[in-house]
Amino acid sequence: MATVAVPRSSRRLELHAPDAVLAGAALVVLTVFSIYVRTRSIGGSFWMDEGLSVGIASHPLTDIPGVLHHDGSPPFYYMLLHVWMDVAGRSETAVHWLSLIFSLLTIPAGMWAAWSLWGRRAGYIVAVLCAANPFLTAYGEEGRMYSLMTFLGLIATACFIHAFVYGRRRYIVPFVIALTGVIYTHNWGLFYGIAAFVALVPIYRRTEDKRRLLIDVALGFGIPALLYLPWLPTLLYQSAHTAAPWGTAPRLGAAVQISRQVMGGDRAGIVVLLIGGFGLVTVFARGTVERVRERERRSIVAMLIMVVVTLLIGWVLSQITPAWVARYFAPIVGALLLLAALGLARAGWLGVAGTLALFVFWLNPSTFVDGYKSDMRDIGAGVGALMKPGDLVIVGQPEQTPLAWYYLPGGLTYANTIGPVGDPRYMDWVDAEKRWKAEVPSQVVPPMLAKLRPGQKVLFIRPLTDGIGGWKAPWTSLARRRSAQYGAILANDPQLKPVKTAPLYYRGASTVGNSAVVYEKTAASTQP
Repeated sequence: MATVAVPRSSRRLELHAPDAVLAGAALVVLTVFSIYVRTRSIGGSFWMDEGLSVGIASHPLTDIPGVLHHDGSPPFYYMLLHVWMDVAGRSETAVHWLSLIFSLLTIPAGMWAAWSLWGRRAGYIVAVLCAANPFLTAYGEEGRMYSLMTFLGLIATACFIHAFVYGRRRYIVPFVIALTGVIYTHNWGLFYGIAAFVALVPIYRRTEDKRRLLIDVALGFGIPALLYLPWLPTLLYQSAHTAAPWGTAPRLGAAVQISRQVMGGDRAGIVVLLIGGFGLVTVFARGTVERVRERERRSIVAMLIMVVVTLLIGWVLSQITPAWVARYFAPIVGALLLLAALGLARAGWLGVAGTLALFVFWLNPSTFVDGYKSDMRDIGAGVGALMKPGDLVIVGQPEQTPLAWYYLPGGLTYANTIGPVGDPRYMDWVDAEKRWKAEVPSQVVPPMLAKLRPGQKVLFIRPLTDGIGGWKAPWTSLARRRSAQYGAILANDPQLKPVKTAPLYYRGASTVGNSAVVYEKTAASTQP
């Protein structure tokens, strides 16, 4: 029978000299290990979402919120990336390092959170989990906001428990900062904020000093709400005019997605469910330290509500406008890791064995990270030297336009299969599907070609969609059809002569692949 560990102190983080030395050494070892694991593909090629990140962040800092009027995200990550690129550059490695830093910061943040709440063993366990977790490994090497979201969500969850479960009012300020960061980083942060508010219901019912709790809640949630008001008009506009039509409505598979894409596979998911779940159940058994147990029970209930309600809101809204992919779970990954750590810590030596098993399952980063997400870098290397200022680039899948802009030389003119593009550094999602459906390729392509002089080039980049089942959503099916139509028009135009194709060798990109053809205009256009 596994023994149940009770933390030495439930009131504050007690860190004596031997503990501090051991904890510091553990953090150094885990961080070095994590850097090794999470830099194996740090210089890997961007895919289209990363191209969007760099393109948006390349605008002047104060222009970024206005640019996002045409997107569907809040501005915090993009503004942070802008500042980072000013310092570190905009290479793939530099951009990925920003995400890696937040991935690494979860290690000390997780140790602090679990140790200060539930004791030393829980602190060490969550540090191990954060150092090797596949979700943090994958998004620690991607130029997107998900490792930042995980870090902020972890801090917000820990501060929520400190402030509202344990009644430690000094944590309201960091909770306000973390929650504001969450809601300004990704729209799923709003779902998390609502879920955290719902988690207050059982806390309110059991608290003795309800007036004090209400004051704390008004400060903890009211201040982020007030700080979000300047962004609210943009959110409402985005909700009405931008969407994610590339997705499909989700089914009842969230548990499987958490197991495979957050926990890194079914084996790891089973360990967390069985051993961690057993440890959490023991917390609800009657114990000798009843006040400590009661707080831990409330912590578990609060975190479960955060996870379930966040997923439920996202799932319901995605039945109307699909926006459901596992990377959007980032704000609740911290709560999931804290739950797992508490359960494993309370499962005694069985939990230690479970932690080691998870660590072994997560040792191979190549299972979760691929440095060849897109072949656009190969296309740029293959045909970029042929393209001169004023030449035309037409991108078959519109949201890949910023990716093409990143890998191609400057001074080019851009269009996609919706039509001409004024600024290729971002994707204009405003009523995009409606505009795309209304577009008639035979009326759009000739005027673009008519503007070119003989000798100028046209580069057509077409997504590889043959035999790929993921191209069945409304948006992706349009990308497949429009790309075929544009390809046929260009191939059959007598003014155009194909001069080069790329890539010479397609290595099989893990996320999105393309083929490209360079045409040279050989005659003056007859288009009036």
